[in-house]
Amino acid sequence: MSSALSVEKLVSDAKDTASKLGIKKFDIYGAIVDETSAEVDSGEPKQVSASNRASVTVRVWNEEGTVGVTSTTNTDRVGLELALQSAHEASFFGAKENIPDFSPEAIAILPQASQTAPQTSPQTAIELLVATLLDAEKELLAKHRAIAGVPYNGLSQRDISRFYLNSDGAMRNESSSYSSIYLYTKTEEEDRKPRSAGAYRVSRDFASLDVKGCVEETAEKTISHLNYDKIKSGKYLVVFSPEAFLSLISAFSSLFNAQSILDKNSLSNPDSIGTQIASPLLNVSDDELHIGNVGASTFDGEGTPTRRTPLITDGVLVNFLHSSVTAKRLNAKPTGNGSVGAKVSVSPNFFHVERSNAANESNETIYDLEKVDNVIWIDELQALHAGVQASQGSFSLPFDGWLLNKGDRISIESATVAGDILELLKAIVYVEPEVKITPSGVAPKIWVEGLSITGEA
Repeated sequence: MSSALSVEKLVSDAKDTASKLGIKKFDIYGAIVDETSAEVDSGEPKQVSASNRASVTVRVWNEEGTVGVTSTTNTDRVGLELALQSAHEASFFGAKENIPDFSPEAIAILPQASQTAPQTSPQTAIELLVATLLDAEKELLAKHRAIAGVPYNGLSQRDISRFYLNSDGAMRNESSSYSSIYLYTKTEEEDRKPRSAGAYRVSRDFASLDVKGCVEETAEKTISHLNYDKIKSGKYLVVFSPEAFLSLISAFSSLFNAQSILDKNSLSNPDSIGTQIASPLLNVSDDELHIGNVGASTFDGEGTPTRRTPLITDGVLVNFLHSSVTAKRLNAKPTGNGSVGAKVSVSPNFFHVERSNAANESNETIYDLEKVDNVIWIDELQALHAGVQASQGSFSLPFDGWLLNKGDRISIESATVAGDILELLKAIVYVEPEVKITPSGVAPKIWVEGLSITGEA
């Protein structure tokens, strides 16, 4: 049975079952995922898997207005009946304050996802996935004698159908497909430390997946890390790759998260809107419907339409990300960032970082990777879960990168970057005009003055 047909049957079953149980007010959000994936090792298939899985969250309100929540992976009529019944029973123990309700925008017209390709694509035979990955591994191993293996790799394709419905007549349903590949190498050289590097690509279908680009980027990064050296500790002008800066913004997304703010787990507070939190050169938005977001969804877990939400404009904090619950409490509008569970949570969708209009008008210093001296390029940040204190603003993170000297780059053997996120945002001295679309967002290279780097020398 296709995902679309499964969703239609599930919706019909849910309505019938709720009626039978006498449940008047409920909503359901869920997803059905079909996925095939492959891994290889030393010229042989290592793991080939196919899965079909579902996750459904059911909320039921009782006559007293309190809500109960339950989750299930069983999407047949029996499973739904059990979930609705459990949620109804749990509702009598639900919170008495800040009770969630249906999103006021759950029946609003959905936006058109700005996609240039069909939202679903046919699945490719698993044999072709394995053959493609084996070829990629073989090609990487041939790039340099020091590349000893590709210990981490994977190629997958996924079809996903999402849906939301409620007892007031809201009904959302969408399907999409995407394929992805990642490759991560390891080197072996006599009297030298093993070095590693990787790359990742994602596309709406297997046919347009940039496997060659993934191989080339992995090889180029790996080879560039073979010539490594220690660096001195100190303050440096640092350039963040788009991926590294996006991972840092994501790690500190509680800055914009209305639920974190209400829970007092954020550096922001309800009165922070309108304050200068970054260099005037910087704009940041949450932009789920960006054309580069392959897995874009037109609605969130509450059925609210997704959209572009400016967060930082010319360095000024202009919006928070909201669910219907936080929007009501802070007298704002839902932004399409809610997800339902035991508690309605808020999470960013797809960050879009860019130069501000102020940057285009100012007489800023323009930096060039080929001309700078003693500058550190941070390509990838590591240990983000352990090294970030989001509610305090501090971070201390190992990184992969290079020391740049007038066009030459030497890989950094081992180093850590540390600081305070608000100080870092204000220390941005250049936002490059050209952005890169990555699987986690869109961003240019970002130059930051005076960051503390701890090296080994």
